[in-house]
Amino acid sequence: MTDEPADSHTPDDGFDDAAMEQAPRARRKVTPIVPPQNVAGRALVLVIAIMTFLSCLTLGAVTLVRDTASVWENQISREATIQVKPADGLDMEAALATASRIASEFAGVRGTKIVDREATTRLLEPWLGAGLNIDELPVPRLVIVTIDENSPPDFEAMRAAITPKVPTASLDDHRTWVDRLVAMAHTTVTIGMGVLVLILAATVLSVIFATRGAMAGNGHIIEVLHYVGAEARFIAREFRRHFLLTGMKGAAAGGLAAVIVFIAFSWWSSRNLATPQADQATALFGNFAIGASGYLGVAIIVLVIGALTAATSHFTVVAYLDDLDPHQPDGI
Repeated sequence: MTDEPADSHTPDDGFDDAAMEQAPRARRKVTPIVPPQNVAGRALVLVIAIMTFLSCLTLGAVTLVRDTASVWENQISREATIQVKPADGLDMEAALATASRIASEFAGVRGTKIVDREATTRLLEPWLGAGLNIDELPVPRLVIVTIDENSPPDFEAMRAAITPKVPTASLDDHRTWVDRLVAMAHTTVTIGMGVLVLILAATVLSVIFATRGAMAGNGHIIEVLHYVGAEARFIAREFRRHFLLTGMKGAAAGGLAAVIVFIAFSWWSSRNLATPQADQATALFGNFAIGASGYLGVAIIVLVIGALTAATSHFTVVAYLDDLDPHQPDGI
């Protein structure tokens, strides 16, 4: 009986050695340097969304105050008021007519209008009630002077001309009120921008802590890659890509929430135009519409926070790698 080689009857099980070697490679997944979304990552998205929401609300509020103050300033600067106080022996109607005639003679005055008795009564009804007889009270009467904004009259000369003819009359050009209004608007804008800077600074700090946390969890991998020759720009790029996506997700969510809030306030204002509450709110803040510039500002805030998140993670990684090997800095 002839001995046959041991491998002469090797069963054909249908597997190719080369295929068996390549199969593990095909099944092997490339693990990213930065861990995928985990609890910390989702928390960072939420933090960025909240920061973006607050930033957009701040920017919207600043835009709203600025636009409303501009409307107030334009409305006030188009008019001046002559107030005639009652006095013993004063013919009120004649005094009003005299003040109106003198004011209309000045260059830069487009017209004058005497506020009649009925209109004066309506103005006082919210405070003194209906059925008021203004003849029984020392109520001053008004003359509205419409002026040319581009070429206003000489108010000092107008005062000097009116006072001798109507001693109880006083001219108010609203300059003091306009100056205070402009100062208030500028102060509000400055405070709002300061709050916006603080929110962005808090966002940067949050991203720094998140980046350092991600690097601490994968510090051994990063150090091995760095010491075997991986350039800092490669490692930083991986972190930058990851945090850019994270930042954009959170910023987009926060910006969308802010837009919904602005639309909701605008809708509420349009639905309640006839109510006293809405009238007061509209008088103070307009119709709560931030306009195209406001929505453009929201989009810019979203892009800035996304870019800021990516840039912050990039420089944090670079600083970390420089600390690992200070004598051999990688070109960035």
